[in-house]
Amino acid sequence: MTDQGDGGTSPTSRHDTVMWEVRAAPGRLVELVAWVRNTAVPDLLGRAGCLRVEVFDASDERVVVIARFAGLAPRLPAPPGDLLRRPAHAWPFRHVSTHRPGDV
Repeated sequence: MTDQGDGGTSPTSRHDTVMWEVRAAPGRLVELVAWVRNTAVPDLLGRAGCLRVEVFDASDERVVVIARFAGLAPRLPAPPGDLLRRPAHAWPFRHVSTHRPGDV
């Protein structure tokens, strides 16, 4: 099944998805992931229109959160500075479509 979002008809549609990425301070990845799971995820899930929150980590001590909303996606709360190698970056997106095996 394919989810078409708003059908891709309006390039000025509101950003309903946020991708947030940060690098942990050396040796602090486990603590940063715990902060994301215990603070950022509940904050996002508690906001109106939250559809889903996904959390990823990588071997280079990077954490990525992708959150989808029915409506405008909010900012994530700021993590404790001592857990970070550099400030977090966030990009707003507009969901266009979702594809699953067997859709073709």
